[in-house]
Amino acid sequence: MNEFDSLLLSPQYLSDPYSVYRNLREQAPVVWSERMDGWVITRYRDVKNAFRDRRLNSGQRLRSYMRQFPQQLQEDFKPLYEMYTKWLVMMDPPDHTRLRTLVNKAFTPRMVAGLAPRIESLFDDLCESWAVTKRFELIGDLAYPLPAMMISEMLGIPAEDRQQFHHWADELTAFLGSGAPQVDLAETASQAVQQLNDYLRPIIANRRSEPRDDLISTLVKIEEQGENISSDELLAMSVFLLVAGHETTMALIANGVWALLQNRCQLEQLKQDKSLLPSAVEEFLRYDSPLQHQIRVVSTGFVLGGELLEPGQRVVLMLGAANRDPEQFREPDSLVLDRFPNQHLAFGEGRHFCLGAPLARLEAKIVFENLLDRFPNLKAVDQTVSWRKDTSLRHPSQVWVTL
Repeated sequence: MNEFDSLLLSPQYLSDPYSVYRNLREQAPVVWSERMDGWVITRYRDVKNAFRDRRLNSGQRLRSYMRQFPQQLQEDFKPLYEMYTKWLVMMDPPDHTRLRTLVNKAFTPRMVAGLAPRIESLFDDLCESWAVTKRFELIGDLAYPLPAMMISEMLGIPAEDRQQFHHWADELTAFLGSGAPQVDLAETASQAVQQLNDYLRPIIANRRSEPRDDLISTLVKIEEQGENISSDELLAMSVFLLVAGHETTMALIANGVWALLQNRCQLEQLKQDKSLLPSAVEEFLRYDSPLQHQIRVVSTGFVLGGELLEPGQRVVLMLGAANRDPEQFREPDSLVLDRFPNQHLAFGEGRHFCLGAPLARLEAKIVFENLLDRFPNLKAVDQTVSWRKDTSLRHPSQVWVTL
């Protein structure tokens, strides 16, 4: 077992994966990981190139993950597998191109820009109680509920169900972020898929007869116009948007606030100059990336960093490592709010560039602007935190903040 495998998901790794990445970049930028069952690559140029490399695909990555289960369990978890494979991030052309084009019709930049007043209103509602308590819990009181309520409203999901969706989303992402497939996580993820399907099918049926001004109604309309999206794909797309529409933004907000609380000079700088907000959000994405890695599978063998990558093998693109590469970023381990240029890879690259990036950026900008305007004396109650035990999605588990 190499050093990376021995440290993966350890308390040391979770609190500071970047020192582990630094050692890998310097000593073994392309290294085989038994625990990740794939080649881990950590240099910026290699990760960036991999996103556009046609010898690497997304469509087989879940198959390579599931095949580590015995055959009978693979059959048991087939509904889970089939749901995941209909997510955009798990697809290659031509299916990816077809569905991405259709979803783009429902998820337009103009529509996203028009959401700003509602995001402001949601922030107002959330922070009402803070003025009384003089404190809030960063994830449970802000970073999670705001994007969860926003994507729920966009899809047409009742606000009172958002907590249940948080549990379902956690169960679906926990299975993929465990480093290696685990039976217990697959079982809970399978239950979550079944419960999500049971919940969403009546809503989709309702939108067929009584369309509303929401994303599910738009997707239903696209399907009914014969634009080559199946009912199963529509259902999977709704699940995907619910999960992807809040988890990355939750981590962006949580990691950004925590970074500011740990870097008081930068916090003061941003309070004094709000024009830095757009570049600050980009720096939060680079400095502590919400998604730490993405997976690809080799379709045609090739050599990278002196190692032979063979067909069928997984490749782990370490975004968190690439975004701290000193060959690409000056002072990579420092929080530089006016960093320019800042060509980070937090949202991916190429055809799989994050569909929800404009919404995530807008939500984060509004949150940070309002938070610093209204509560300029933010401080962390405790200077140490625990982190989500996940190889991919990174954010603190809990952070209490005083006002």
